[in-house]
Amino acid sequence: MKMAILISLVMAMLTLTSCGIADSMGGGRAPGMAIVSEQKRELPHVPPRDLSELVEGNTAFAFDLYRLLAEQQEGENLFYSPYSISLSLAMTYAGARGETDEQMAQTLRFTLSDERLHAAFNALDQELAQRGKGAQGKDGQGFRLNIVNAIWGQESYAFLDPFLDTLAANYGAGLRVLDFGRAPDESRVIINDWISQQTEGRIENLIPQGTIDPLTRLVLTNAVTFNAPWAYPFREAMTEPGAFTLLDGSQIVVPMMRQIESFGYADGEGYQAVELPYDGHEMSMVIILPERDRFDEFESSLDGNWIQEIVSDLADRQVALKMPSFEFDSRFELSQALEELGMPAAFSRTAADFSGMTGTRDLFISDVLHEAFVSVDEEGTEAAAATAVEMEVGSEMPVESVAVVIDHPFILVIRDIETDTLLFVGRVLNPRA
Repeated sequence: MKMAILISLVMAMLTLTSCGIADSMGGGRAPGMAIVSEQKRELPHVPPRDLSELVEGNTAFAFDLYRLLAEQQEGENLFYSPYSISLSLAMTYAGARGETDEQMAQTLRFTLSDERLHAAFNALDQELAQRGKGAQGKDGQGFRLNIVNAIWGQESYAFLDPFLDTLAANYGAGLRVLDFGRAPDESRVIINDWISQQTEGRIENLIPQGTIDPLTRLVLTNAVTFNAPWAYPFREAMTEPGAFTLLDGSQIVVPMMRQIESFGYADGEGYQAVELPYDGHEMSMVIILPERDRFDEFESSLDGNWIQEIVSDLADRQVALKMPSFEFDSRFELSQALEELGMPAAFSRTAADFSGMTGTRDLFISDVLHEAFVSVDEEGTEAAAATAVEMEVGSEMPVESVAVVIDHPFILVIRDIETDTLLFVGRVLNPRA
């Protein structure tokens, strides 16, 4: 199996109903060449409370969304990247105004003022960029967590300087010019090639043919790559077949990995939780195992506050751990969920207001697509996620050990330990699905 690699990819596409084009960017540039600096500004002091408030809001949104996705994916595994979704929508939010701005802020749990919000995202990104220094990786390149953004604009189309400045200064998203009007498919290939390069070839052809058309005016992209093995790898020789009980009571046989180690552990009414650190002990996977026959009850009451309580209760214990290896992917269309969570104006042709991008109200969100993949084995974790926001116009244990046998459905989160940022969230109902 491959090394532990998490990849999050965010892509946002914006198109207009209006065909009017202002000649402010000019032509004659190589397609995809950045014409706005991709260098973030030197970060001013961001109060720790702003960073904590941002993360708290992102976590709350992550589980607001979880409940809706769990309903949509009834009886199925679930895996997504709330960080990817929040980050892509934050860049889109930079151009929102009026009721659209208010609804997006409420839905996404953005409680900071615009300037403080984008500065906090910048600070969080720079904090995450410090992870893994000195940590080792089995591929010889060490721990990796890299985040990169870019925006792709229609050649000769006028975007407002404050919008471009916000994305460049806080997200490092330099503007690159393409001609969506006359060469939509060629533009799509250029962006897909960039995505493939930034994700080390893990995500190929994210944008399907026909998605970019002559009405496209702006595409926002984000790629996050994370490479880290377990701090305490499982020995393959210890893995053996074991039973995993599904929600309907039936059983399947899966490879069960085993080890005894000191892990963060917590338990409470109806659940156990165990934290598996990645190399460097800066990031981890937290697995939450509800009692048998109580998964639905537990899941229905899960929210960001409860997750934070569980994480806060984690304490080092000797754990005799058994857990399955697993691999699956999930795909969602998020528009309906986001509307239900409280931001319908952004999806309305007549009510949407993204005038902060162009000075006009021609833009609205037509689709928000998200796809994620996860593979967990003895060495670590490999995962990938992509988000598209499309906008258009019109073993035997010692006595002191506690046993955690993950042989029925469970919930997982992959998080940054210091900031509590959740990169991925999911549930495993069937490890072989």
